[in-house]
Amino acid sequence: MSWRGVSLVSAWQFTASLCFYTVFAATAFVREGFGVSLGVTGLTVTAVMLGYTALLFATGAATDAFGERPLLVYGLLALAAGMAFVAVAPSFPVLLAALLFVGFAYATAMPATNRAAIHVAPPGREALAMNVKQVGVTAGSAVSAILLTRLATSDAAAVLGIVRFDWQAAFLAGAALAVAVAAVTALRYEGKPAGGALSMPDVRSLLDERAYRGLLVSGFFLGAAVFTTTSYVVPHVTDTVAATAGVAGAVLATAQVTGSLGRLAGGELADRIPGRPTRGPALVLAGQAALSTAGFLGVVLARGEAATWAAFGFLGVFMLGFPGVYYAVMTAMVDDAEVGAATAGGQTALNAGGLLAPPLFGTVAETIGYDVGWAGLAALTAAAAVVVWVGVVRG
Repeated sequence: MSWRGVSLVSAWQFTASLCFYTVFAATAFVREGFGVSLGVTGLTVTAVMLGYTALLFATGAATDAFGERPLLVYGLLALAAGMAFVAVAPSFPVLLAALLFVGFAYATAMPATNRAAIHVAPPGREALAMNVKQVGVTAGSAVSAILLTRLATSDAAAVLGIVRFDWQAAFLAGAALAVAVAAVTALRYEGKPAGGALSMPDVRSLLDERAYRGLLVSGFFLGAAVFTTTSYVVPHVTDTVAATAGVAGAVLATAQVTGSLGRLAGGELADRIPGRPTRGPALVLAGQAALSTAGFLGVVLARGEAATWAAFGFLGVFMLGFPGVYYAVMTAMVDDAEVGAATAGGQTALNAGGLLAPPLFGTVAETIGYDVGWAGLAALTAAAAVVVWVGVVRG
């Protein structure tokens, strides 16, 4: 158990998230490339989230039964295949099928990396280790935003000769990195043996816990907000501020970087709050949800490129900074043998929000305006803060 092990798990999470969140950074380019509406563009997020959600309980059960190492290795290889499939998709329906497969592969990520983070964390530093690992998500997403927007305005597609649009080259780059990191993981990560008996997760016993139910409800609201945010930062900036795609990608990357800082600060703070293991991360989670509300309202009020950039940077600290403590609360509630199942349930709640909200937000933004959509997300995060406080902190 050491920080070197945490670094290896974080590198895996960075790579998987770079691949997965390239989808979210690509929404504006998908709309233009395939000639679809803003609302229909949201179906790209729905497709990848549907695949992600569909296999979560299966991958959670497999993690508890066989350990995290097989899922880390083979899951990343499957993700590489999905990214390559997206890169060569000739039409929008085929693109949706490819994104569904990407979601299937990414379903290995949270159950496996959460179990790995707990096992490699130095004693007493589990919440910080979880948040360091979760920085891989925001860092991967930030790099994906920059990579995709840079390639989208280059001649990469002409050079490669196998992709239809320049932005699709970013998916090939992600696939290549995933293969390399999967090989490193196979060689360097030993993992911890598990029970070896595959069975359906005992969700009913988890749902008997009032605090776990509260966490799921808050997760639905927070998932709707976070996946919509990462999907629509780029279109918002290009549509309302009339900035270039490169600037819009940099704004999204800024939010991801500040989200990384929020995760590190949240994990450190959670470990320092005395009391039962769930108390510290639950308090931090409630605070992050409440401050996310302020961040969304800041986006609504922002006018001009600089103000919008600053608003999304502030929002990122809290909206993109919450998942580490969310998982820290969850894993502190259960025994080691239930980490995969608990993670699957919690991630399913997040994903359910992510499935429903982005197409709805896109339709609202296109017909009424972005400000109404962002205000709606502010209401959701405020509700999440209340649920965490009442159902988890005081539950």
